[in-house]
Amino acid sequence: MDNHPSRRAVSLSLAAAAASLAAGPAFAQNSYSENEVVNEANEFLDASAEAVSDVVRHVFSEYGEPVGFIKGREGGGAAGIGFRLGDGDMFFRHSTAPTRVFWRGPSIGIDAGGDAARVFTLIYNMTSTNQIFRRFPGVEGSAYFVGGVGVNYQRKDGVVLAPMRAGVGLRLGANVGYLAYSRRRNFFPF
Repeated sequence: MDNHPSRRAVSLSLAAAAASLAAGPAFAQNSYSENEVVNEANEFLDASAEAVSDVVRHVFSEYGEPVGFIKGREGGGAAGIGFRLGDGDMFFRHSTAPTRVFWRGPSIGIDAGGDAARVFTLIYNMTSTNQIFRRFPGVEGSAYFVGGVGVNYQRKDGVVLAPMRAGVGLRLGANVGYLAYSRRRNFFPF
């Protein structure tokens, strides 16, 4: 029995492995650079490039490079008790296709008004897409004006989400609440 085909298969496998290693750190790196995030966020949020750059720079100074991001849209309102509903696509460098994500959540605080926003969420310390599907508590104290960009943080078990919002409407105040991320849309905020 001739082992020549087996040797060829082994040789091709070794050559492919060597080529992937020679391709450099771009393939090995699983996080996104500040320039990549600024470009993606500017394109998606359709807000002032300077405002988006300032918010991204602030988040990077606290957490560094994210491992992923979510591009989505949401709406919400409040009169003391509030809510948010949204949906989007979650991207990771190591993933070939985005993961669809829905979120909803209540809030309570000194908060009034309504807004509709595009949301660009930076993701930190996540090693599996399944880690998003749970509740993330957060504290928000932002003013939303037409054309404004705001950011807050949500943390759970070491995973940090930094949603940046740019939209229309007027929502003022401070609140405490959570967002529950899921695979399917649910209009019940709790």
